[in-house]
Amino acid sequence: MNIKKHIPNAITCGNLLCGCLGLLVTSWYRLDLAFIFMLLAAFLDFFDGFFARLLKVNSPIGKDLDSLADMVTFGVLPGFIMFRMLSISVLGFNVELAKEAYSSLDRIVKAGGFDSAVLIEFGVQNLTKVDLFLPFIAFLIPVFSAIRLAKFNNDTRQSDSFIGVPTPANAILIGSLGFILIRHTGSDFNLSYFSKAPLISLTLLMCYLLIAELPLFALKFKNFGWPDNKIRYSFLIISVLLLIVFQVMAIPFIIFLYIVLSVVNNRILKSTARKNNN
Repeated sequence: MNIKKHIPNAITCGNLLCGCLGLLVTSWYRLDLAFIFMLLAAFLDFFDGFFARLLKVNSPIGKDLDSLADMVTFGVLPGFIMFRMLSISVLGFNVELAKEAYSSLDRIVKAGGFDSAVLIEFGVQNLTKVDLFLPFIAFLIPVFSAIRLAKFNNDTRQSDSFIGVPTPANAILIGSLGFILIRHTGSDFNLSYFSKAPLISLTLLMCYLLIAELPLFALKFKNFGWPDNKIRYSFLIISVLLLIVFQVMAIPFIIFLYIVLSVVNNRILKSTARKNNN
């Protein structure tokens, strides 16, 4: 048996395993642990492709396995994390209350009203039916992630760059917010950024950006010269500085920095192309 050809697929399976473990801890509202599993999965996701190229063992099975693993880790998992964040937000940032209420959702519905004694028992007042079911909007994330992955697998334009936000970038953005929310719930941290409106707006925005015809640069270096990699080096330097100063809090800004720099880079490239044509 040629062990070498199975190494990339074994790494991909590690990515999938991390996604499953992330889903498990998300069910416990441990969004901080879910983010750690997501980061480990992203590390493995990078190295499965790296070793496949290094060992020259690319295969259709490996490509399909990679997409399936990514769907779980970077599609389903961020959807569940967003669902948990929204459920915590709806219930006044009380994690224990969110655990109890959403585990008893069927009992609340069967009670015959969303202003019923059951909700009062949970310490919730003036909660509408719409409020209670708002978190289910989060499951648009897995749907659009699946569309994004299917497009990527069949789009020949995305060999050296991306069209639309990659699923790992979207997942890490959402996962980092879950980490920040759990670590700061109950503290003096301003939780207004995690209220219903910002989280729903973010969900809809990222679903759009996953499938948008928006060219984004990839962190692939064909050479290490500055002229060909100015945008990549600039992004990496700024990202490292932000991480040193703000740590995990910097990650959402880094993801949006990636999108903004890509837009700026596209404009520069188009402007340069027009000048050359003239």
